[in-house]
Amino acid sequence: MNASTTLGPVRPAHRLDEDRLCDYLSKALPGFSGPLRVRQFGYGQSNPTYLIGDTANSREYVLRKKPPGKLLPSAHAVDREYRILSALGKTDVPVPRTYFFCEDAAVLGTPFYLMAHVKGRIFRDASVPEATDSKARSAIFDAMNETLVKIHAVDWQALGLKDFGRPGNYMARQVSKWSRQYQASQTDPIESMDRLIRWLPDNIPADTAPAIVHGDYRIENLIFHEHEPRVLAVLDWELSTLGHPLADLAFNCMGYHIPASGSRTLGLAGTDLAAKGIPTESEYVAAYCRRTDRKEIPDWTFFMAFSLFRMAAIVQGVYKRGLDGIASSANAKSYGAYVWFLADTAWNLVSGR
Repeated sequence: MNASTTLGPVRPAHRLDEDRLCDYLSKALPGFSGPLRVRQFGYGQSNPTYLIGDTANSREYVLRKKPPGKLLPSAHAVDREYRILSALGKTDVPVPRTYFFCEDAAVLGTPFYLMAHVKGRIFRDASVPEATDSKARSAIFDAMNETLVKIHAVDWQALGLKDFGRPGNYMARQVSKWSRQYQASQTDPIESMDRLIRWLPDNIPADTAPAIVHGDYRIENLIFHEHEPRVLAVLDWELSTLGHPLADLAFNCMGYHIPASGSRTLGLAGTDLAAKGIPTESEYVAAYCRRTDRKEIPDWTFFMAFSLFRMAAIVQGVYKRGLDGIASSANAKSYGAYVWFLADTAWNLVSGR
């Protein structure tokens, strides 16, 4: 799928003052002259994302901003996203070029930043049905694995990111954070979420050497070359920080525990992986271990359960914003049942069901 196929009109809740934006860009962006053409990407459940066209110069940019309305603490951190993208632009991690960050809410109502528009393929379905054959699909998964290793290998201290996170007790703080985030947006009682909130703090693995963690690493947040199994850009860094790299890996493997269904899915469970050329979960993890010189991951169940729990908390926030009428996605209200599924799947995993 080409990224442009998800473009559409700007939704009413996310309309921009285009005249004000055009005036701002003419001063902040060298070579910009306007007039503007603004469209909104259909994907992105958190921060509204727009394709900004400078029609006179046939140039395109991507604008990301915080959504309107009352926001959860530490959520929608576009400032952090801009910072990490700018820093990683100096490494071999593929990211879009950044231009500037605007914290003045008077311009568009909330802070925003501008980055380059990277053209390529975005796969919304984890099984990558667009791939020509099993060999191509296998290469795409391997490129995703290799790119994650590149992220975790970055010397974050050399990039001046010592204050980008607190590496110590990362998993304990993550469990606490997402428990609070879930409870702040809770709409209905979910027994399995309550059980996980009690179980996770008592089963936290020991810390490991900290790394940059993306926080939302999955195939649909990657832009691939149009014809090659090569990642051109990693998107959606708002949840990035310094922490445990295995949390990233588990989140990336979460689809193995979610059934494949619908036209847009993270799920791979029930898929004939061998026929499609997709590695199994154990094969994908083994490839990561080979690239990072790890022998094994003894606490894998914890990391996977936490990833499912964390996704449930994120989706609960999307669902609540949908009910409040301020979600970035038009179908956010349909996400309620997904929270239940993720929570139950995580609890079944740790309880051995």
